[in-house]
Amino acid sequence: DILNLQVYYPWEFLSSFPCRTVVFPLMTSGVTYWVIKSLQQLDICSGCINSYTLLVSPRLLFTVFSFILDYSVYRLAPFWEADPWKALVLLAGSYVTLVFYTRTFTNTLEGLLFALLMVLVSSRRSDGSGAEPTSSPLIGIVTTAGFFNRPTFLAFALMPLLYWAGLIIDSQKSIKAVINHLLKLVLCACFTAVVFVTADTFYFTSMGLDNLYSIKNSSLFDVITQLNEKMIVTPFNFLSYNLNPHNLALHGIHPRVTHLAVNGIMLFGILHILAIGAGFQMLKKYIHQLIRVKSYHHGSSGLLVHSEGNATLLLFYFVPLAFLSLFSHQEPRFLIPLILPLVLFSASQSRAVKWKHVIILFNVLGALVFGCLHQGGLIPCLFHLEQLVHSPESSNHPGHYTLLFAHTYMPPRSLLNIKKRDTHIEVIDLAGSEEETLCRTIGQRANNFACSDCHVFVIIPGTVRATITKCGVLFKNETLIFPHLSMEDPPQIPFLFSGNWRSQLGLYILQLDQ
Repeated sequence: DILNLQVYYPWEFLSSFPCRTVVFPLMTSGVTYWVIKSLQQLDICSGCINSYTLLVSPRLLFTVFSFILDYSVYRLAPFWEADPWKALVLLAGSYVTLVFYTRTFTNTLEGLLFALLMVLVSSRRSDGSGAEPTSSPLIGIVTTAGFFNRPTFLAFALMPLLYWAGLIIDSQKSIKAVINHLLKLVLCACFTAVVFVTADTFYFTSMGLDNLYSIKNSSLFDVITQLNEKMIVTPFNFLSYNLNPHNLALHGIHPRVTHLAVNGIMLFGILHILAIGAGFQMLKKYIHQLIRVKSYHHGSSGLLVHSEGNATLLLFYFVPLAFLSLFSHQEPRFLIPLILPLVLFSASQSRAVKWKHVIILFNVLGALVFGCLHQGGLIPCLFHLEQLVHSPESSNHPGHYTLLFAHTYMPPRSLLNIKKRDTHIEVIDLAGSEEETLCRTIGQRANNFACSDCHVFVIIPGTVRATITKCGVLFKNETLIFPHLSMEDPPQIPFLFSGNWRSQLGLYILQLDQ
């Protein structure tokens, strides 16, 4: 919208049924794109808009934002009886921080908002004495913003909000003061929701900033009428879509224990396993106490008391995980906000110290696999193709370019830097198509004699290279991008120990000989 580029609008952002707010993309990536656009318009940087800056500028902003995690850990560690520096080392050394928190995931924003919420609700002094909570308005704003970013934020916010409510009740002498705090929270939450709903309604009813600018001369009455006609509340659409099992089946169905048994270990390794072990031990302890009827005189706070900080941190970790496990579609990135309570828990009582060598090895391998190898050739491939289709030779002799992607993740078209008015570049995403579909599509392009100046490029992982040879077409140019690992089409182990190992861990750009 800002740079007038051709993009693929995912289903979440279609105006017919938008499921995601546009506010956060505009406030993050949108701001960085506006900055580089302004630099180019002012002739400060004539070539600012290219595939590299389009990729790196939003990531740079998210990397800066990621230090909110560091700040939160440093603030929270004394409160939760954890060593601040050990917690910071665990955080900074985690490949989740290095890979996920430097990329533009909504889950990353969810994690940052969860961290801010934990800071806001931890409003008592580290010596255990009560300090009157004064963060009600901010808690309302952060919770609502998190809900609009991803409605699953409520799963993460539940325990912090209950903890905060317990502190409010314990610290206040009258019911009037409690109601006053809750009223401030609700009013600020409602105001924040109105801001998000208004922004989303304006954007999706006009579908794009260009059309949004065109209504600025409309009368106030017309604008209000338009808002009333189609009020868009994206979180409700999100929940309506995801509560339908048939919709989730389109994205993949996983066993309910995937988060607990697979994704948690994949993201956090031994720290997740230690948390499970500690959770079972504490659960056993409290069940034993209940049987002996020893815990009733401790007051109404139950587990949520400051002296039982470890138990509370475990609840902050496992309650969101349990709620997310209710959904049948479970991806590892859904759990990345849980890194904060996990490192705080692991840094208390020096739990992780004796496992430091395992932790280092795990995170080095995780950063290598998920930060470098996994689909690692796709972005460099787009860099190469962007330079190719925008080269001086292509500008002097414009032709038609067809870029056919198969067995890769969806290529982000924005990195090709194609203006909306350009029609000479076509992107075809065949995803994980079968051999027959792939060969038929390539054959149709190869036999297109009506186009004398057409250039067709096929982009496939090295593990599918042998399949292309069965299609009966010739290629005149071949470029290998290394490294690239496709977990959907993994390399065969024997090939990795042969002389052909590099091609198995690469992404091919094949130019069709028509």
